[in-house]
Amino acid sequence: SQEVVSEESEEESNGVNLMEFSDEILLHILSYVPCTDLVLNVRRTCRKLATLCLDKSLTHTVLLQKDYKINKDKVKQLMRDIGKEIYQLNMAGCYWLPSSTIDHVTRCKNLVKLNLSGCHVTSLRLSKMLSTLQHLRSLAIDVNPGFDASQLSSECKATLSRVLELKQTLYTPSYGVVPCCTSLEKLLLYFEILNRSREGFMLSGQLMVGESNVPHYQNLRIFYARLAPGYVNQEVVRLYLAVLSDRTPENLHAFLISAPGSFAETGATKNLLDSMARNVRLDALQLPKAWINGSGLLQHLKFNNPFYFSFSRCTLSGGHLIQWVINGGKDLKSLTSLNLSGCIHCLAPESLSRKAEDDIDSSILESLVVSCCNLRHLNLSAAHHHSSESIGNHLCQLLSRLKHLLSLALPVCSITDVAARVEKPPTTPNLVPQTFGRKVRIGIQTYPRNLEDQANQKIESSVFWALMGSLRCLETLEIIGSSFSSAMPRNEPAIRNSLPPCVRAQSVGDSEVAAISQLTYLQSLTLAQLPNILTGSGLVNIGLQCQHLRTLSLANLGMMGKVVYMSALMDMLKHCKCLRDLRLEQPYFCAGTQFFQALSHCSSLQRLCIVSRSGTLQSDAVMSFMANCLEVIMCHMFMGESLAVCKNLQQSIVRSFQAERPALNVVIFPLLHEDLTEVIRDVPMRHLDEITLFKSRVAEEPPNLWW
Repeated sequence: SQEVVSEESEEESNGVNLMEFSDEILLHILSYVPCTDLVLNVRRTCRKLATLCLDKSLTHTVLLQKDYKINKDKVKQLMRDIGKEIYQLNMAGCYWLPSSTIDHVTRCKNLVKLNLSGCHVTSLRLSKMLSTLQHLRSLAIDVNPGFDASQLSSECKATLSRVLELKQTLYTPSYGVVPCCTSLEKLLLYFEILNRSREGFMLSGQLMVGESNVPHYQNLRIFYARLAPGYVNQEVVRLYLAVLSDRTPENLHAFLISAPGSFAETGATKNLLDSMARNVRLDALQLPKAWINGSGLLQHLKFNNPFYFSFSRCTLSGGHLIQWVINGGKDLKSLTSLNLSGCIHCLAPESLSRKAEDDIDSSILESLVVSCCNLRHLNLSAAHHHSSESIGNHLCQLLSRLKHLLSLALPVCSITDVAARVEKPPTTPNLVPQTFGRKVRIGIQTYPRNLEDQANQKIESSVFWALMGSLRCLETLEIIGSSFSSAMPRNEPAIRNSLPPCVRAQSVGDSEVAAISQLTYLQSLTLAQLPNILTGSGLVNIGLQCQHLRTLSLANLGMMGKVVYMSALMDMLKHCKCLRDLRLEQPYFCAGTQFFQALSHCSSLQRLCIVSRSGTLQSDAVMSFMANCLEVIMCHMFMGESLAVCKNLQQSIVRSFQAERPALNVVIFPLLHEDLTEVIRDVPMRHLDEITLFKSRVAEEPPNLWW
């Protein structure tokens, strides 16, 4: 026994003691721990950690925006312990915290940056809080129905007069606090106003008389506006732009308006654009398609060192893109983000006589790649970009030169290997063995179990395989069918029918998905409308190889009448230990026991969304899954079940888990029910925008638009 004790003590003496590391190393390690854990838990373990956990490098910036376990009491204790040391506080999306939680922010006397987007804040509470924050220079808030600027105190308005950066999300027609911010340099506006009130009354976009000339834009450098669908949002944003049209700020270098659908140009907006063309040089630009289509605006605008362009859904031709924007192919190394989503003619010399399905002009794409060699974010989705049979000019081959790409969105038809499409017919699964080899059970779909088997099937020589191999640092990838539309659009009834995939996309399937597994650092993956998925075998390879995957969105893979990839998906999920967000959209999806057992292996999962026309679910399996996966705080299911089944399951989940998970948000509802839009409007904007609604997110906004 003495020998055993001596051996154990010797092992302890030879072991590594964490507390023996230098303070610099320990501070670096602690920087990966959430601030709430550091202050409320870790610092109570020993004297050394008690000191280090309160180091200014760890308390200077406090991020609570995705700390779903935070509650009012923890916020109160956190502010009491380190409130005076906090200079930047991000509480964006903390929708579950009561509005009284905001009162504790007044302890942070030295705050410079504050993000309260998605938090419940009344006019009076905002006034009381801002009155004490004299050093504040950056603010993000929501403006909800009932907001009254007349309730803001003179001390609050004094603080707002010193604010340089404002992000404001509007849920009601209002100027919010913009008129009080007389020193603004950056203004971000998100318009989320619905056309109808909850009572069914039509809303008006007209603001209070006398307010229209109040906003102060003379120091403005960045103006950004993102509009949700609806005419009221368009009416209100025009009032914000009215002041800009009178006098364009001399230092304006980024002007961005993201508007879905048709947003017509008016005399006031035309005057604004003409003034911009004469007086400013831009670094970032995004305009509604109606403001660009058919006009010569782009040839008159001047650019300095542009870092972001978005021509989403514009009819801009490739010839004009090169001539007016890329300066005839000149050096444009400053450009890091480019959004050409839905820009169907952007890779063609002209758009008048061209059909959307015609081959692209590879010389235009080559000029783009050569000139913008430092692109990190590129979106070419929602268009038919068909490569010709010319050797070396395939879209994938040209894009492989962009070695700095971090995110990429492509239409499915653009990754088709032309040679393979011409020479090889689409493959069909062999369910019955053709030789005396290893027996295969009839009726059971089989697929290769490892990367080598998949590669042997044909893929290593494909252009898409080569593209994935050359972009090893890619973190976000979207492969979306050019005619795909989600069954659950914004503010409208569910779509019952979908358009067929592009003819050139018919051969894209399992082998192309397997090629994605080369992306070792992949964090976010979206696959939509890949018609030739037969077994989903490539998904297993992704699960095995892409160990950093955090977000996965799959929609309409393979045939629509059957979920052919279910077995492979369940195998894939068993390996996705870092997966946090999962969105599945597929008709006839069966969310049963086996699926949820496989999903339970995703120990980090936080948000789940399933959209399935005629889909079914098993309530017991859902309840068991929620009990096993303790991190899940969002469960959205829009299926084919009855309203009674959906309501009972939703109530059971909330009743069983809400107390332990304060941020829990559960919506289970029939997809084709007439009241779906009313249910959607109550979903927190964070979940609605990030996962529930399907959209392409690559280069959607300029990088680092907000901290």
